[in-house]
Amino acid sequence: MRPEWTRRISLENVRPLASLFSEDLAIDLGTVNTRVYARGRGIVINEPSVVALDEGTEEVRAVGKEAKEMLGRTPTKIRVIKPLRDGVIADFRVTEKMLAYFIQKAHQRRTLVHPRVIISVPSEITQVERRAVTDSAYRAKAAEVHLVEQALMAAIGAGLPVTKPAGNLVVDIGGGTTDVALISMSGIVYAGSLRIAGKSASATATRHCARRSRRFLRGVLVMPKRLLTVPLSCLTTPAWRR
Repeated sequence: MRPEWTRRISLENVRPLASLFSEDLAIDLGTVNTRVYARGRGIVINEPSVVALDEGTEEVRAVGKEAKEMLGRTPTKIRVIKPLRDGVIADFRVTEKMLAYFIQKAHQRRTLVHPRVIISVPSEITQVERRAVTDSAYRAKAAEVHLVEQALMAAIGAGLPVTKPAGNLVVDIGGGTTDVALISMSGIVYAGSLRIAGKSASATATRHCARRSRRFLRGVLVMPKRLLTVPLSCLTTPAWRR
């Protein structure tokens, strides 16, 4: 019979010790892109929040940039998934696989690392959605998980004096959500979140310009790199139509 102390040892007990040999990570888990910051090294990952899965074996074929390049170019057995929608997790299982990949990549593929992780979340997500983010990070081998509002992380990253007794207004427009917060003395005085952001604005501008000019629509399909400059002329009414 094994001694009592050996029965108390489990993976959960060893993880805090393993975290001493890994870097702390801050993860901006976005609808469009995911960024990972490692202490002392800066931003080490900035890739699309996309995963390619083999439907037969459930094996991950690609994550991030490689997976995004597969959109519209895969056979029927490979499915390209965007596991986040409007700033929250839409597919729990795929998000877990994506986080595990990014955490290992941030640590140069070392498997026996269990970092402390800070993840940004919209200010008005539900407790169920918060629990989904936390559980996904723990399943991705994180030792500790802390959730911080996106607007607060944006203010700290921008170098605003958030610790002083003065108001700092932050508007963080992402791909899936827009967060607005008033920050003072390291805390949020008021915060609001809208699930309307960059993706919605791009879709609206594209639809408007498509209605105004068929030539613009063909230009979007042929020359996507000019998408940022062409809509400016489409959003204004020509003088002869006024």
